[in-house]
Amino acid sequence: MPLLGRQAFASPPIGGTLPVWRRRDARDRPRGNTMTEAPCPSRFRDVAASWLGAALGPLFAIALDATPLAAIAAPDPNPPKTVQMKTLFGLMTPMRDGVKLASDAFMPTEAVRYPIILIRTPYIRIGHDDAQTERFFVAHGYAVVIQDTRGRGDSEGTFDFFFPEAQDGYDTIEWLAAQPWSNGRVCTLGISYMGTVQWLAAKERPPHLVCMAPSSPAGDFLQELPSAGGAFKMGWALKFLSDLTGHLAEGPSQGVVDWEKVYAHRPLITADEALGRSVPLYRTFLQHDTMDAYWRRIQLGPDDFAKIDIPVLTTTGWFDGDQIGALYDWRGYTGRPGGVRDAFLVIGPWTHAQSWDGGAERLGEFELGKDSIVDNMALRLAFFDRYLKQSADRFDAPPVRVFITGANVWRTFPAYPVPQARATRYFLSSAGRANTRAGDGQLSTAPTKGENADGFVYDPKTPVPFVTGSGDGRGVDRSAIEGRDDVLVYSTPPLTHSVQIVGNVGLEIYAASDAPDTDFVATITDVAPNGHALLLGPRGVGVIRARYRHGPSGKVELLTPNKPEAFRIDLGDIGHEFLPGHRIRIDLTSSAVPSINPNQNTGAPIATDTEWRIAHQKLLHGKLHPSALVLPVVEGSAAAAGPGRAP
Repeated sequence: MPLLGRQAFASPPIGGTLPVWRRRDARDRPRGNTMTEAPCPSRFRDVAASWLGAALGPLFAIALDATPLAAIAAPDPNPPKTVQMKTLFGLMTPMRDGVKLASDAFMPTEAVRYPIILIRTPYIRIGHDDAQTERFFVAHGYAVVIQDTRGRGDSEGTFDFFFPEAQDGYDTIEWLAAQPWSNGRVCTLGISYMGTVQWLAAKERPPHLVCMAPSSPAGDFLQELPSAGGAFKMGWALKFLSDLTGHLAEGPSQGVVDWEKVYAHRPLITADEALGRSVPLYRTFLQHDTMDAYWRRIQLGPDDFAKIDIPVLTTTGWFDGDQIGALYDWRGYTGRPGGVRDAFLVIGPWTHAQSWDGGAERLGEFELGKDSIVDNMALRLAFFDRYLKQSADRFDAPPVRVFITGANVWRTFPAYPVPQARATRYFLSSAGRANTRAGDGQLSTAPTKGENADGFVYDPKTPVPFVTGSGDGRGVDRSAIEGRDDVLVYSTPPLTHSVQIVGNVGLEIYAASDAPDTDFVATITDVAPNGHALLLGPRGVGVIRARYRHGPSGKVELLTPNKPEAFRIDLGDIGHEFLPGHRIRIDLTSSAVPSINPNQNTGAPIATDTEWRIAHQKLLHGKLHPSALVLPVVEGSAAAAGPGRAP
């Protein structure tokens, strides 16, 4: 996926043309409180890129993506009358430490008090080319406030990732509630970074926060960012953090960087020098590789979720790199003692940005159909009307609604994880030659009686790429990668009946290496009758770095050479139906560049290592080492999956 940029995609609304405001930058944006008026069109389509952009893409992308946003929304079923809009530019909100944060506020011109929708962004609020999100909600009777987070845009201070966002969010909410144009009710909104800051503020319990609507928030640190399974996400860290090193957007300059040279630089701790820019946060992240006090400041736990008691609408996607964080927060919140009321989850067949704008009919080679597309702005409006404005007496949505790819149906559930899903093991086996898709690797629900092993040589200087070609690989054929001899491939025979899965997918393996540290990397694909192996899941690849196999809070332990160890590789949550004639497939290798830095296999500290060594890997399977793919198979799915409609 692309890492965040500034250039917005804009297109006319259905049935008419859309006036586009002139782009403003920090040089011509008024700093004081000024007012402008502009007519609000009666029908809108929200363009998520008006503040996400395209040059650098969503914050928490797993890899690079050239796919543009699909800005698709249906006309408002109840279009309001034309509303005049008042804008307050350059509002400066004091934080408790004296730093002031800059905001713009948008509201109808009528002199009454309005409920407030707050969006807090590090991506510079002046990046709005058309202000369609603001116009949409203003036309429905809301005030919308967009704020530059600390150290970004016109806000004072220094950018420090999520660490100051809890208190800054609290202070902003309470300040807004006291404004003369506010009715004292505030709800938060936004995707990605703008979703995470909502959870951080909510745990502080600001009295005037009455609901929140996060899309794709990060939240499971060291399992999602800046590492996954202990493997440092080099591509994300260098691009994202270098873009946000100062007050202005640095992303556009990255187009001239020789990224192959930057990724090859060692030691990793000074890769920012190869980039040509000092990035202090990048170096700090590398030095904090376990769940220490540094990360615990922003890692929500049971005590934090117990403090939150407001309505929540979460949207994410099966192909969304930040699905991991979105569902971490969802599980934490809904699993709190006593349960919760008014919590809603929608998971579509969406990438990161699409979880905001509602998707498209096609993703890679997956044909999803029109019913997969959701007017997420209308969904959020209905949520706000019920819980923020309180103009509606109900929010007509089930607790959980998910789209099942493959079958292309929507399903509703009373909870998530879904109670109908049962962990089903597909055991890995072979005659000792599972290398490449032409090998003899198999998956079967029948346990293997004998013992065998497959091996490959991992050379970190010739690593396996995360994807081949353009895009982020989701829904794209991986056959070219499966032709490498350092990739083990295990497949079921063509299925005779459908297998529907909804929930977390994991690969449990027994493996050994002659190196003191190494990585094991896995992908899951749906192999169509034409032989194309289409990538599934939010992570793209799952990975476990051997020294961190006990988890981010566990013991860091190097391998004993050639001693088998148990590993679990998390592949994220997936909602998919493998159809008759298709095959379920797992690939296993030891690298995926540039998504994660290739493990140099030496066992030396990752940040400062400059040596390289080749590792000889062995995957064991059989009665004593029952390596298996664990799928959340939905009981009775064939009977339950009928025609579905979008939420």
